[in-house]
Amino acid sequence: MSGASRFGHDWLPVVPRCTLDGMTETLSSNGPLPDSDGSSPPTRDPHDRGPDVKFPPPLAYVLAIGAGLLLDRVAPLGWLRSHPMAEMVGGGIAIAGLVLVYTGILTFRRARTAIYPNRPAKRVVDHGVYRFTRNPMYVGMTAFHLGLSVMLASTWALLLLPVALLIITTQVIHREERHLRERFPVEYGAYCARVRRWI
Repeated sequence: MSGASRFGHDWLPVVPRCTLDGMTETLSSNGPLPDSDGSSPPTRDPHDRGPDVKFPPPLAYVLAIGAGLLLDRVAPLGWLRSHPMAEMVGGGIAIAGLVLVYTGILTFRRARTAIYPNRPAKRVVDHGVYRFTRNPMYVGMTAFHLGLSVMLASTWALLLLPVALLIITTQVIHREERHLRERFPVEYGAYCARVRRWI
């Protein structure tokens, strides 16, 4: 996904306009200026919902963890046992996952592209943590789910992780990839050839 570019020329009057994601663009009669690489940014359509994902992606993990903790009480399996070492390892994995999520968000913010998957991408982000995985935020959420399940010794939460991954892959990632291929066919195709979807 690609960062927002500014509109208008220095010698023309400009008018600020608030965009859907709360950022301000400046408009002029001559249309958008080229990006730093000389290419023109995609035209912004106020009705464009981008990948049009129907729910916040973290919700898939939250519901899976919540359902797992509930099932641990109703129908406990007891495959995972509480242990100080397991709690420490699980906590470390969960924290590492949150750090990865935050890093992905921060990279998107610096690139000035949409974080929420119901808004159009402005550029393909292929630097920072995105050099190693195309979906660091989802990798981080998965690590958080895994670590929390181990830390809480929740067998059901661990068993429901594949369900959350299936939902994220089919209902979120596939939509995002389709949107990016349509919007940046050459650039995103080259990026996919270099970097894996997960790890």
